[in-house]
Amino acid sequence: MSLTIKHLLGLRSVPKEDITLILDTAKGFQEVLSRDIKKVPTLRGQTVVNLFFENSTRTRISFELAEKRLSGDTVNFSSAGSSVKKGETLKDTIRNIEAMKIDMVVVRHQSAGVPKYLTECTNAVIINAGDGSNEHPTQALLDMLTMRDRWGALKGLKVAIVGDILHSRVARSNMWGLATMGADLWVCGPETLIPQYMQEFKGVTYTNNLDKALKNAKVVMALRIQLERQSTGLFPSINEYRARWGITAQRLEKSGCSDALIMHPGPINRGIEITTDVADGPNSAILTQVTNGVATRMAVLYLLGGGREHAAE
Repeated sequence: MSLTIKHLLGLRSVPKEDITLILDTAKGFQEVLSRDIKKVPTLRGQTVVNLFFENSTRTRISFELAEKRLSGDTVNFSSAGSSVKKGETLKDTIRNIEAMKIDMVVVRHQSAGVPKYLTECTNAVIINAGDGSNEHPTQALLDMLTMRDRWGALKGLKVAIVGDILHSRVARSNMWGLATMGADLWVCGPETLIPQYMQEFKGVTYTNNLDKALKNAKVVMALRIQLERQSTGLFPSINEYRARWGITAQRLEKSGCSDALIMHPGPINRGIEITTDVADGPNSAILTQVTNGVATRMAVLYLLGGGREHAAE
């Protein structure tokens, strides 16, 4: 089987069959990562450029590890210290990189739409590693893999995403992806941090009442409160946010979801969006998400890179 998409720009228009294939393939790569020798020759001879215009720790390292586990040649690009600082355009940057005979580009950029624009400038495969407040598709895919591993299926699974939905590319990709997979998805947070166009997300329920969102949920995902936006007055004081939307063990028990899988894309503001005992508790999958990130990105690179014959070697 193969994907119907040539690039991974987001999950908004990715069909259920493609998402399922990526998750099933990632499941196979989980087994590869459990071996003593965590490497397969799938991308041997292919060159992947990690084109990061924005700071990243987990995503960048995860992609780089995935590329190396697949035996691909990896080139890391950072806008700091590059010709971008001299005024080089994005189009010229990607065309010069392509002239060096590369195959795939993993791009993170502070502006929404950059991955889509790059597909118009190069013949290389483009993978979106986060573009502004638009999407972060591989994060949502690894989240779905983590949920599926715990509960067996995504269809009908009640998932509550809590926090700054408005500025979260993670939330946006999860809303598109989980809705496509038939999950019972709820989003919750201050009204000022919810997109005005929520009606576009079919199958997604919004409430600012945390207890209602959490009721009988099987997955609870807290999002980072972006403290740098506090000066804009888009959300209440930190204390009020903690009191109304903070995830605590007491609140989970009260809502009948004390066994819920606890998730967070990181980094965590401990004691604000989630308490330490919950983040580090027995139901926390936060570090599992990080581990699954490598397997999921291996699957995406493998399927988009066209390599299939060596997958299980």
